[in-house]
Amino acid sequence: MLLIYLFIVIISFVVLHYISKRYFIDSLDLIAKRFRMPSDIAGSTLMAAGSSAPEFAIVVIALLRTGHHAEIGVGTIVGSALFNIFVIVGGVMLINRSKLTWQPILRDLIFYAISISVLFLSFRDGSIDLIEALTFCIIYVAYIIVMYYWKKYFPYKDLEKPLPQYDVDNPKKWKLSSLLNRFFPRINNYFIAFLFSIIVIGLLSWALVESAIQISLILGIPEVIIGLTIIAIGTSIPDFIASIIVARNGRPGMAINNAIGSNIFDILIGLGLPWFVLLLLVPKTINVDTNNLTTSMSLLAGSLILLVSTFIITKWRTKRLIGGLLIFLYLSYLVYEIVNAL
Repeated sequence: MLLIYLFIVIISFVVLHYISKRYFIDSLDLIAKRFRMPSDIAGSTLMAAGSSAPEFAIVVIALLRTGHHAEIGVGTIVGSALFNIFVIVGGVMLINRSKLTWQPILRDLIFYAISISVLFLSFRDGSIDLIEALTFCIIYVAYIIVMYYWKKYFPYKDLEKPLPQYDVDNPKKWKLSSLLNRFFPRINNYFIAFLFSIIVIGLLSWALVESAIQISLILGIPEVIIGLTIIAIGTSIPDFIASIIVARNGRPGMAINNAIGSNIFDILIGLGLPWFVLLLLVPKTINVDTNNLTTSMSLLAGSLILLVSTFIITKWRTKRLIGGLLIFLYLSYLVYEIVNAL
């Protein structure tokens, strides 16, 4: 049975990748063009929402499933945030050495620090109430407002190109595309494509959550650990590939902005919005077991301090040594979590 659940997890990751790229992100890109959103704002909001859609859906499914499984969703968000900072930013620094556009990165680092602080404060008593959930959403709204005015006070050159999309219709670029194209036809209407992607992502996330619960039961591993490792890595790999392509094309700053922006969205909206809606419908508190999250959240804070210190010391230049250190720290963290879980 374990192999069957692992197979379901792998297939769900593959199809999530396909649906997110073919329908969800493409429709968001058209929405951004229709409303003439600046590229840095679209990248830090709509692109972040697109790349974080699987994590968001997993949180919702985990909250709605009976039996108190909120830890899977929380673990996925925190684990994905760690992967984004340590592996994506580390990988970008390893393959591209250049000077970064500091203004948008500083903006996102400030709100990333605020997001982590709110997360720590909310988890201090192991429960989330309506006011705390609302605070997450309000801060994200403030983040969007600040983005619109940030460039006025900290001028910088606007990014000209969006993150590269995978051509899922080209079998040379993705071998499974021809097979999946038979099951998922092209939808020209971006609104219908958006709704369709939401439904499919929700169903796949349900399959992931159910499989993760069964895997944790079979192996005797806490559900939060499954979220922190297997699900977090699987949902973050597409972001990693896209960011590496961006960095190879000479835009490391854009890749780093996307990684940090995704973390802000994951924490404030990926957790805050589902919590807020659920607490509106069912007035109570949401209990979260933070015993297995202490190390992970400490690493989130540590990664922020390391990034800020590095950018200040190097005057906003990427360094391979720092990139290698970030990836080494993430691998060490994985080993630590796995050993403790066994």
